[in-house]
Amino acid sequence: MSRLTTQFSVKDFEVLSRKNCHQGFLRVETLRLKYRLFDGKWSEILQRELLVKDEAVGVLLFDPARDEVVLVRQFRTGAMDEESTPWLLELVAGMVGEGEQHEQVAIRESEEESNCTPHNLFKICDYLNSPGASNEKLTLFCGQVDASGAGGIFGLTEEHEDIEVVVLPLAEALTAIESGHINNAMSIIALQWLALHKAELLKHWE
Repeated sequence: MSRLTTQFSVKDFEVLSRKNCHQGFLRVETLRLKYRLFDGKWSEILQRELLVKDEAVGVLLFDPARDEVVLVRQFRTGAMDEESTPWLLELVAGMVGEGEQHEQVAIRESEEESNCTPHNLFKICDYLNSPGASNEKLTLFCGQVDASGAGGIFGLTEEHEDIEVVVLPLAEALTAIESGHINNAMSIIALQWLALHKAELLKHWE
């Protein structure tokens, strides 16, 4: 067996009860469950709270001609305790609605949040954002844009969005990861992917 795989499957855990304990801006469920241990026995019955979220999509908007990325800055409640600022530099991102394809979400959110329409979407990866406490799954794309006219304030008023578009040279965005100015997982993953795979991406976009 490869070290990348495990002997465990969905048959090796059991959810004994699951109930909704909070439904507001966020939904939280309380679960009682047990799972198989590495020695073959079963764990004790555990109680866990699970933050339940729809799938989401993030898009790194990249202008290969100018070697620039288009990011967005907005207030984030979860970053209120940061010493620097809770206004984070991020990718364009949004939730997947019922019946929507991930690529549709990528284009819709890019237009709503940055007024840019990405072309030649290239899938970067899928990942679980915080599996110790949430089921949130994200799909990341890189999309080709013309950043020459990008900028401004966008977002949907009915969703209380107030989003600033920020255009940066790719090199500066990568440096911002090292300095901590970009400190969220989605943006770090996508930007570091682009740094590693830019030549491959440009060849794909030819």
